[in-house]
Amino acid sequence: MTQEPPLSGILVLEVGAFMAAPFATMQLADLGARVIKVEPPDGGDQTRASGPFVDGESSPFLRLNRNKESVVLDLKQARDHDAFLRMADRADVVVENMRPGAMARLGLDQAALRERNPGLVVASASGWGQDGPAADRPGLDIMAQAASGLMSVTGDPDGEPAKVGVPLCDLTTALYVALAVTAALRERDRSGLGQHIDVSLLESGVSLAVWEAGMWFGDGAVAHRQGSAHQRYAPYQAIRTGDGYVTVGANTPRLWAALCSALDLEKLVSDPDFADPSARLANRVELIRRIEEVTTTTSSAEVIAALRGAGVPCALIGGYDDVFTDPVLGERDFFWDADHPRVGPVRQLGSPMRFSRTPVRRGDAGPSLGAATADVLAEFAGPEATA
Repeated sequence: MTQEPPLSGILVLEVGAFMAAPFATMQLADLGARVIKVEPPDGGDQTRASGPFVDGESSPFLRLNRNKESVVLDLKQARDHDAFLRMADRADVVVENMRPGAMARLGLDQAALRERNPGLVVASASGWGQDGPAADRPGLDIMAQAASGLMSVTGDPDGEPAKVGVPLCDLTTALYVALAVTAALRERDRSGLGQHIDVSLLESGVSLAVWEAGMWFGDGAVAHRQGSAHQRYAPYQAIRTGDGYVTVGANTPRLWAALCSALDLEKLVSDPDFADPSARLANRVELIRRIEEVTTTTSSAEVIAALRGAGVPCALIGGYDDVFTDPVLGERDFFWDADHPRVGPVRQLGSPMRFSRTPVRRGDAGPSLGAATADVLAEFAGPEATA
């Protein structure tokens, strides 16, 4: 029997903008939490000003803020400040990504909120953390990608520094926030107490350096940009074909032998230059040249067919026009339409979290600015708050 989403009954307040806090609360909202997005009166979340626009509404905002209610509050004004406190008194979670110290200057820091509501979980996302020597620095995704080492391993070996195409540190921070919140709520079930969660873009980015840390702490080697190639395995990268590129990953002896068989390169299996993983990695440039001598004589589709037939992991490199029309995703019902009273149906990216009994919520698109202000204030702060 299908039941309500896992976090049904949990109330979350979001004081967020752009990406980290809103993406974190989107996960919580998908999981069933009621998310009230508190926005300033001067235009709301800055993402609302990001195009393209559909009937005057930001297309990115409509997707990033689905399943939420928008409430406009000027937290510097006494009445709105009091209204927020009343909401926080009844909330389970507050998620914010203001500059460290900003909530404290408003009298709304985690200690003040949890003194009134001891069971409250407060999660703060920031560039460099809530304390330490860099806490006061402004922090955006690209700075975190630079400082975390990600840009040092992204891009072509002889190319300019490049960031990952999506805001990876922002998004990773958001996912850590959502994970930490659910863990803190589970712990609250035992202790009855909330706590403060501090997640930084910098540390989120560094946490992804699994292979790079293995190299540095293992033998002192420093990872560098390798293009599409893996730091420790070959062949594991994009390979040229006669009409483009495909990606392959032959990172085990079985898969290496299967690749050679599929591409009529059996002689490479016994070649001492490619006899084991270490040799293939050391001689990667020559290895890829030999493979591409074959693959460039045929089409990407034919290479993919041969490799798939041999059980070798491989894929075409799709643009987002391909991704958003991918029949595999279509068959799995990944994309869905969320309703918006002004725009109509808004196509959404699905959640990758699939539950057998308690499916994620598929509700409304991101709300218009302040659409729920009157109703929410009447519910939490009393009729005088809306007068």
